[in-house]
Amino acid sequence: MTHAPALGETMVLFGPEGSAPMKHQQTYKKSLGGAESNVAIALSRLGNDVAWHSKLGADPHGEYVNSFVRGEGVDTSTVKFTEDAPTGLMFKERRALGESSVYYYRHGSAASTMTPADLPTDAIAEVDYLHLTGITPALSKSCREATLAAIERASEADTMISFDPNIRHKLWENEKQMRRTLLELVEKSDIVLPGIEEGRALFDADTPEGIAEACRTRGAAVAVVKLGPEGALVSDGEPTRVPGYEVERVVDPIGAGDGFAAGFLDGRLRGLGAIEATKRANAVGAFATTVTGDVEGLPTERELDVFLGEREALRR
Repeated sequence: MTHAPALGETMVLFGPEGSAPMKHQQTYKKSLGGAESNVAIALSRLGNDVAWHSKLGADPHGEYVNSFVRGEGVDTSTVKFTEDAPTGLMFKERRALGESSVYYYRHGSAASTMTPADLPTDAIAEVDYLHLTGITPALSKSCREATLAAIERASEADTMISFDPNIRHKLWENEKQMRRTLLELVEKSDIVLPGIEEGRALFDADTPEGIAEACRTRGAAVAVVKLGPEGALVSDGEPTRVPGYEVERVVDPIGAGDGFAAGFLDGRLRGLGAIEATKRANAVGAFATTVTGDVEGLPTERELDVFLGEREALRR
């Protein structure tokens, strides 16, 4: 039985080989990027039965995305293909000084045409968790409708809803629409996983404690506020700060939040309490920053257990 499906767009990601402004960059390495598929892949590597649902273009890029995700042990049997729209693309820009930048070519993509009719409603009703992000409802009106329909189906079946706001300001028409939509999703979710800046944008709260309280006041059973290298604050009643793990050299921070979400859900699927699940989330998030790419640094179950001291490393 699949325990946790994720729903959302995945694009082909072109990462630069070297550091240079994008207009001067000549060579790229192809991989893939998508918050929800990142979570699904991370959960699969940690030993969970997981599915990912989306809509892809009936093109070589769509075939690549589906093959890659399926190759990571994720069930993609409900993914739909369309000849009417292309698979989305994204390019990373990496500079020696300053943060990485990402450029999206996703307007009018296949995933942006998703509607409630595209949802695998039976699959949503048969799982423990449904993971969603604030990216999917930002893609189009029909995607917002599909997201709400997925939540409605999950609620009818007592499926727990995990929600990462994952704010992408460039995708929204305006800030008012963004806040209204994402706050509605917070109110309908059981677990909410905002970053500190996302919490400030949504709730006008200045502290992790205030952000967690705002999530829980709006109905979330558990709020987990991501604090980057400092770890996280988790609250299912009493807010508790859980320290992060020191990473000697951060190579690529993109994807760490998705690894964090997967680590937390993995902990819950293992029956761990909120604090212990957050420790696991911090560890997976730390792993994700050590390798270039959205999913390349995500650990296997054995690697994570060794890192956490729960299993001895194999020695020659």
